[in-house]
Amino acid sequence: MAVLVVQHVPGEGPYAVAVALEAAGLAVRRCRVWAGDVVPDGPEGLDGVAALVVMGGPMSAYSDAGFPTRTVELALLRHALAAEVPVLGICLGARLLAVAAGGDAYAGTGKQVGWGRVGLTAEAAGDPLFAGLPASLGVLHWHDDTMSLPAGAVVLASCERYPVQAFRAGSSAWGLQFHLEADEEAVGAFVEAFPYDAASAPGGGGPGIREAAPARLAELAPYRDQLFGRFAELAAARAGRTAVRTFFTPRAGEWEARFARDQPRYAAAVARLGLRPGQVAADVGCGSGRALPALREAVGARGAVFGVDLTAAMLRSAARERRGDSALASLLLADACQLPFADGALDGVFTAGLLNHLPDPKRAVREWARVGSPGAALALFHPSGRTERAARHGRPLSPDDVLAADNLRPLLEASGWRVTCYEDAETYFLTLAVRER
Repeated sequence: MAVLVVQHVPGEGPYAVAVALEAAGLAVRRCRVWAGDVVPDGPEGLDGVAALVVMGGPMSAYSDAGFPTRTVELALLRHALAAEVPVLGICLGARLLAVAAGGDAYAGTGKQVGWGRVGLTAEAAGDPLFAGLPASLGVLHWHDDTMSLPAGAVVLASCERYPVQAFRAGSSAWGLQFHLEADEEAVGAFVEAFPYDAASAPGGGGPGIREAAPARLAELAPYRDQLFGRFAELAAARAGRTAVRTFFTPRAGEWEARFARDQPRYAAAVARLGLRPGQVAADVGCGSGRALPALREAVGARGAVFGVDLTAAMLRSAARERRGDSALASLLLADACQLPFADGALDGVFTAGLLNHLPDPKRAVREWARVGSPGAALALFHPSGRTERAARHGRPLSPDDVLAADNLRPLLEASGWRVTCYEDAETYFLTLAVRER
């Protein structure tokens, strides 16, 4: 997976951001808008993207004039927010992020160009990127537009003239109005690319900005590198989960209609788990919750049913289908490899079409064994067989497929499961296993 960097003009590159990303083992894929690179359109534009970085530029986040890619960039940011892809917006990118999240961007009261200080807010102390930074930072400003934030966004840095200098939207998207990414090369590039802006800076205009740069950057660099290092580490650590969310989020709205005819197959697969009244079961990677009614029927009113999914959009789909009603099931937003259950808490684990989407199947089946009680049942299901799915996607069956019998059986048995059934039929796939005592 790579980090997609949208760069609007030659001089406003990722600089220190790219250094941090590459140090974390993440490839940087630049979309050079000024050179004619096409900004990825639609949710598929985030396939294989571990994080999204949108850089600055002289355009306005509130106007298409001179900014033909504005609409598609806003759409890409909205898809990233919906799928919880880590996002970093700088200058123009921050204002685009604010608009994509539901806020506004507009002309400010004049240019803010040159070195100046911003103060961190009280909320910054608990932020994943800003925690532990000093109360005041000397940064490079270069803008004359500003923004207002949507409800729920958190201001992290401010100054008197332009109060929104840094913010977080949601759990993993940050906007920086100032140019924290700047190094000495960046400062020189800014002054040369925008001489009229530089001339407006206090303390000697462009020459003054350059002259002050070494001392200013020496003070700022440790905190700059710490913040971007944290962003890079967060993106790297979440890469697997990000891949799952970017795949399933745009499909959540149509998921139920797309697979509605498969409902009887789900019910038949759940029935083969052998659950009894009063037991506790979970559908891990529940999607729109198609298996939840059958699980509830199996465990009865005295039992408990949980629908677990990593993708918030899928849980919203399940709720729309009334599968999150308290009498039917409890819906939980959680990672299939890090379930919110105590050891041995579940009598049955059902999962449909999930294992081959996970970056670490071994970790997943071990986690399902951890939460399974001795003798607990596991069902790995798909409403079509492996051959049919491969043909539908125009590819041959792969010997590396985790669901192939020669791969799946040893994987499960090494993780504490005893396989009792392996069926790869034309119209369904089902493997059943029992938790060893």
